Amino acid sequence: MPSRIDATFARCRAEGRAALVTYVMAGDPDPETSLAVLQALPEAGADILEFGLPFTDPMADGPAIQAAGLRALKAGQSLAGTLDLIRRFRAGNADTPVILMGYFNPIHTYGVARFLDAAVEAGIDGLIVVDLPPEEDSELCLPALEKGLAFIRLATPTTDDARLPAVLANTAGFVYYVSITGITGTATPDFGQVAQAVERIGRHTDLPVVVGFGVKSGAHAEAIARSADGVVVGSALVDALHRSLDGADRAQDGTVAAVTTLVRELAAGVRAAVRTA
Repeated sequence: MPSRIDATFARCRAEGRAALVTYVMAGDPDPETSLAVLQALPEAGADILEFGLPFTDPMADGPAIQAAGLRALKAGQSLAGTLDLIRRFRAGNADTPVILMGYFNPIHTYGVARFLDAAVEAGIDGLIVVDLPPEEDSELCLPALEKGLAFIRLATPTTDDARLPAVLANTAGFVYYVSITGITGTATPDFGQVAQAVERIGRHTDLPVVVGFGVKSGAHAEAIARSADGVVVGSALVDALHRSLDGADRAQDGTVAAVTTLVRELAAGVRAAVRTA
């Protein structure tokens, strides 16, 4: 049987379009609102869900996602609590892939073997662990693959052809291309350069290539979806969530609506793209 990730990309290819991958932080601004947002994303047009694991010392996250992580930690979000949210999401959604994205420290503290068993039981499909390079594959990547979890690696504008084979060696699910040099949500990508990079990476792998970092609008999503197999949006959604929290009378429904309104715009952009590859 194909994995949920494989089945999703196959469906999107059959529809002649890229996949929309959305990122939100687990537990932001509180666990119940976070779950409500996660549950609403597929209906709004998200094909694959990335769920951020809050961590005190992120290295790749820009100001928006750093702030989201701090809000979640302040609300008591933990790795165990994040697994529980995914378990509760999965009880009502058996088809949408869920990728847990974060850093190794919380997983190491929890215990790798214990974590992987819990991740499989919760219904997680893949992992993105930003601070584990290929040289450390024995720590988590290889054990995750043995459990049937995709280990998704990041390639960047500075990942040259000499380095790319090492990055791709044990990558599964898809390749995540970081469209800018720097942290999340801080710059707009050069869409021409992105298309060239996607083509170059595609010469080295049969995996789908998705592009993230810096995508803020439906127009951005459309531009990237013309060449990439998927478009990842994170900081813009986290910003939309944050703006919904202003005012003492904020409500969960308002936060869900703020995020899903942008997701619908992004989904329309992805679906409007004329594919060139």
